[in-house]
Amino acid sequence: MNFLPQKIAKNAKKRSPPGGKASAAPAPQDSRFFQKWTDPASGVVSHVLMNRAAPVQQSFYFTNPGFSADGRYLWFYCAFPPGGDGYYGRTLGVADLRDESVRYFPETLFSDGSPMVDAQTADVYWITGLEIWKRSPEPSRPAVLVNTIPGEVAKKRRPLRIATHLTRSADGRRLNIDAQIGNEWIIGDIGLTADEPLRVWQTFDRCYNHAQFSPTDPDLMLIAQDFWHDASTGQAGGADDRLWLIRHGEKARPIFPAAPSAMRGHEWWDADGNHIWFIHYQLGVCRVNIHTGEKVVVWPDRNLHAHCDRTGSFLVGDMGAADDGWRVAFFNRDTGRSVAIVSRMPGAAAAQAKYHVHPHPQFCCGDRCICYTTTVRGTTDVAVVAVDQLLALTQ
Repeated sequence: MNFLPQKIAKNAKKRSPPGGKASAAPAPQDSRFFQKWTDPASGVVSHVLMNRAAPVQQSFYFTNPGFSADGRYLWFYCAFPPGGDGYYGRTLGVADLRDESVRYFPETLFSDGSPMVDAQTADVYWITGLEIWKRSPEPSRPAVLVNTIPGEVAKKRRPLRIATHLTRSADGRRLNIDAQIGNEWIIGDIGLTADEPLRVWQTFDRCYNHAQFSPTDPDLMLIAQDFWHDASTGQAGGADDRLWLIRHGEKARPIFPAAPSAMRGHEWWDADGNHIWFIHYQLGVCRVNIHTGEKVVVWPDRNLHAHCDRTGSFLVGDMGAADDGWRVAFFNRDTGRSVAIVSRMPGAAAAQAKYHVHPHPQFCCGDRCICYTTTVRGTTDVAVVAVDQLLALTQ
């Protein structure tokens, strides 16, 4: 199989109107890059990216949409078994839906789920080693070094991660850091140029990761207390209370100080900056006000991951397990109805499972579509589904 950049059609015409201004990209479901797949139980139609840059292609982690805002570019993870795993060794490809090409960039070797797309420019950021890089989806433009974690922080140690998944501060000036180097965990931020160095907010002797900047407050982050292993002995370390907030200049504080629990997880910010969404593994998808502590169970389904649109009216989630098969579903909060996007998705093949192949559904393109990872064709692929279709089925 050829994994080099490719054109979908040799004689494809450029879609540029008079005056040279490029036209808008087609909706993913209208692009020839995608093939229809219909769920046999629900009848929901998804569209699977057929053009390939790698044997394994995955959507981004659910907190970081892979699409540019205009829908022209779709970035995705690439893996080449047996090389690499979910912590290190994957790279990036991008589909240009307007110019009808798929491009692969081997220089984008990234750690953990660090890649983040600047939705306005379509540039992608990622972390390799102690360095943060970015590049344009246009192959003629070289990758650019953004910033570097100082050597005196690493102290000759090789990091397990520098950021679980990058997010940008509300003022657009800095990126979050939740580094694990040896048995030290560092929460902080770093600027978008080399003259804006790392700022350490707090260090810990147990794991805090999954840091996400508030969408409205540039000095506030959501962080997660997580399970971990000792870097020297491999001994397991536990988690007592998952959800925490940290403000620059202050110590981290739990969101539920009177009710600590490790049964919460896979959290994300509401667009209003006043609420956190999370999964309670016994109750379902919940939403908590960070000022009052008021919690609401919004979707009482046993999701593993979930995501919402910008209004908080609609949710998408995956449930099940990789060995038993996944289900991906859409929930209309206004009507209380749900519909399966995928009624049953087989787990990834053994050679691919190490790449953290979960559906990780996410709202994209101004909430017009949902992007997720699928295995229904026997390979690991990127798929999208139109939200309008799901709304019609849940009215």
